[in-house]
Amino acid sequence: MIRINQIKMPIEHTSAELEAKISRILKISNDFSYQIIKKSIDSRKKPQLFYIYSVAVECKNENAVMKKAGSKDISVYHPTKYSIPSHCVTESMNRPVVIGAGPAGLFSALVLAEAGYRPILIERGKPVEAREKDVTKFWETGVLNPNSNVIFGEGGAGTFSDGKLNTSVKDPSGRIRFVLETFVRFGADQSILYDNKPHIGTDVLVTIMKNMRAHLISLGCDIRFESCMIGIKCDANAICSITVLDEQKKQEYELECKQLILAPGHGARDTFVMLQKLQIPMEPKAFAVGFRVEHPQEMINQFAYGTDIHRLPAAPYKVTSNFPGGRGVYSFCMCPGGYVVNASSEEGMLVVNGMSYSGRNSKNANSAIIVSLLPEDLDWSDPLSGMKFQMEIEKKTYELGQGKIPQQLLVDFKNNHVSDSYGSYGSMTKSATVFANLRGILPSEMEESFLAGMEHFGKIIPGFDRDDAILSGTESRTSSPVRICRNQSFESDVKGLYPCGEGAGYAGGITSAAVDGIKVAEAVIAQSVQQ
Repeated sequence: MIRINQIKMPIEHTSAELEAKISRILKISNDFSYQIIKKSIDSRKKPQLFYIYSVAVECKNENAVMKKAGSKDISVYHPTKYSIPSHCVTESMNRPVVIGAGPAGLFSALVLAEAGYRPILIERGKPVEAREKDVTKFWETGVLNPNSNVIFGEGGAGTFSDGKLNTSVKDPSGRIRFVLETFVRFGADQSILYDNKPHIGTDVLVTIMKNMRAHLISLGCDIRFESCMIGIKCDANAICSITVLDEQKKQEYELECKQLILAPGHGARDTFVMLQKLQIPMEPKAFAVGFRVEHPQEMINQFAYGTDIHRLPAAPYKVTSNFPGGRGVYSFCMCPGGYVVNASSEEGMLVVNGMSYSGRNSKNANSAIIVSLLPEDLDWSDPLSGMKFQMEIEKKTYELGQGKIPQQLLVDFKNNHVSDSYGSYGSMTKSATVFANLRGILPSEMEESFLAGMEHFGKIIPGFDRDDAILSGTESRTSSPVRICRNQSFESDVKGLYPCGEGAGYAGGITSAAVDGIKVAEAVIAQSVQQ
């Protein structure tokens, strides 16, 4: 195949016009086929805007065509197709157990199931349909189900965020493409295969999870919802069984287990406490905290596109800065056309997140503007020191808003007093809010870094530090505060235990967590082959 990069097309163009341009570039007739590899918006010369494509073309006499075309933007294209590694399944083999039905756990289970290993998938939350009802009830009434919420349940926390699939992970093995193709297979739009910043949307993810579940079950995967691992037993420093609490029956049972993929998500604090008691090696991991900040989406679009913004999707942004002292301040989990949501999973604690539906059509853009912790902020002798820091912040936030999301305008945060109304635009939230003074939730030096970051970002995006920017407290679960240690074979010091995904400290988003899940499944397969 032939790859062509840097194909520039006007914003309003047809597929026939793109095909005609490919034909002109390669100097061939229309006797060819092509697929889009990448598509992005070029706004460097706004208000003149363009789409930039990379495409893969299949035609006759490709070597001769490339030589005739003679362009630095044309090259040979050999796509890498992911395939499950060689495996060996026997009737007497113990079924691998996967803890957690987030992206890491689901893709671990998928690879194992498609290889014939019939994994057992344990998830403390509910199937996504029931989970969606619990989340909606919580947002409408404030009644929290600690095991079925924005954090826990089928699909993991990413199901109720935005379904953003962009990642900085480089993976020449084809795993990332496999992840994207899997989402398409189960209901995502084809565009995620080539969009520069692909996303699915919470509404579509619900359908994808149902379809993926049906496929896993058809392959012999035993999925046990409302079941929580509460104990691990070892023999000679090797996993031999786990204890599971069936929340529906309120009964505990022991499950024989020789290979345990532990993908709990970073909200599973009780699991981390259990692991610490069992002396399973862990270490604290640096992370960042801050506030969810809303702006009018129209303002972000105007910055990104200039004029004629109605023809383009809601624009994202990414801002980052570093200040003396080593604290980074940056945007995280940016949601174009999104909502701020109460993402709490524990009674008496409150944490916010952002989400978007597939249309990204709310009036506001939001992202977390977060400040990184420094090494001296944590007690590195205690693996759970970061988790305890998060819990202190979430407790303060809950008490400040009495269970509602506490909000404040930026100008009032600067002046240290409670806001009494919104400015020129209101908040787009999925749960109850209340005005409060957010000062004092974070350490004072982190507050000052946050303000310095907002001021700096206002020089990049005009209006970013506007007085009526809406702050919501508090974004504390940006990444796992702990890492469950593993070796190069993805295995803990405890034989048969495979820490996996974002909660275990090895990923940062849906795609990277899914890729880590695939890698860990491959490690389990490799171990079974060696036996």
